This record gives sequence, structure tokens and C-alpha cells, in this order.
Amino acid sequence: MPRPFDLTLYLVTDPLQTAARGLLRTVEEAVAGGVTLVQLRDPHAKGRDLAEQARGLVALLRPRGIPLIVNDRIDVALAADADGVHLGQDDLAPADARAMLGPERIVGLSVGTLDELAASDLAAVDYVGTGPVRATGTKTDAGAAIGVAGFAALRPHLPVPVVGIGGIDLSLAAAVIRSGADGIAVVSAICAAPDARTAARRLREEIAAARI
Repeated sequence: MPRPFDLTLYLVTDPLQTAARGLLRTVEEAVAGGVTLVQLRDPHAKGRDLAEQARGLVALLRPRGIPLIVNDRIDVALAADADGVHLGQDDLAPADARAMLGPERIVGLSVGTLDELAASDLAAVDYVGTGPVRATGTKTDAGAAIGVAGFAALRPHLPVPVVGIGGIDLSLAAAVIRSGADGIAVVSAICAAPDARTAARRLREEIAAARI
């Protein structure tokens, strides 16, 4: 059984957007504002550097009860004792990742279309990230934006918890939640904000209002 996790406000880090403030400080402020789960994403970092970043985040987040997910890199997740991994459609199959990670760690998978869903075995998956809801510059290999309507159309076909991702900010948060998302994943809305704590708090308020 996987470790407990809450998709409500899912922060995906970006090395360029956190550079000025620092990764750890950005994440610490975001968690203070209400982030419930953090994904370390740095596609250009070498393995040793990424593992050090992950260890620093584990030390920060675990006492606060916030899981750390590592994007793509199962080896780094294991080396740093992170709580899980998030996989794309071209990464290792979820079943293979599960065999390496064991039953307790969290496995997430990106699914943006019905075709991707048909090609995905969700038996080993704990949650799905669906989008991009809106076009985003933080992930250049993301598919075409599906919009809130596309998200709403795909959601009933997904038998696991789902987090909306891709260009989501304060203006879109409520609509994505009302379309069936268990939470929203954001990058720029927090990482690029002048005040990460305030940005996270406002997003949590918007999510809470949408759930009423």
C-alpha cells in the first residue's frame, strides 16, 4: 500500500524559476502556504546533483508530512529515499517502476488523451497527472493543451485520483477542481511568484472555495 498522499496542491519545481530564491527556500515557503505534495523536476541535472537536491528536500519535507516525488528518475528516488516517482508516457512502464520501488512508494503517470490511457496499464499507478490544461513553456515536450473541457471529458475514464496540470494558475484552479480534479499541479504559479507562500495560500483558498 502506498504512503499517504494528498494531491490538493501539487508543486512541481523548476530550476530556472527557483534559482533566484533557491530551491529549498521556495519549497519551504510554498509548503508554509499550503502545498500538499512536491515533485522535484530538473531534467538537465546530473544524477549526483539531482540526488543531493532530493535529499535536501526529503530532509525539509518529511518532518512536515509532505511527500517528495522525483520526476522520471527511479534511481534518484531510491538513492534519496524519496516517496515516489512521476513517469511520462515514454519513461519506464509503471509495472517495472513498481517492481523496483516496492509497494509503499507512490507511482504517478502522465495521461493526456484517451489514446494514452488505452496504452497505459494503471494497475501499478497511484495517481494520474492529466493535461496540459493550458499550453505551458515549462515542459516543452508536453502535448497539445486539452483545456478544461478536455480534462472534464477524460476524467470519468480514469479510475485513480487525478491531478490537473499544465498552465494552471489562480484563474484556472477552480474550474479544474470543478471538472473533477482531486487537485491541481502548478509550476510557475508558485515558483515564479514574488511570494511563494502567498501564492500557495491563494491557490488553496481557491481550491477550497471550488469544493463547496
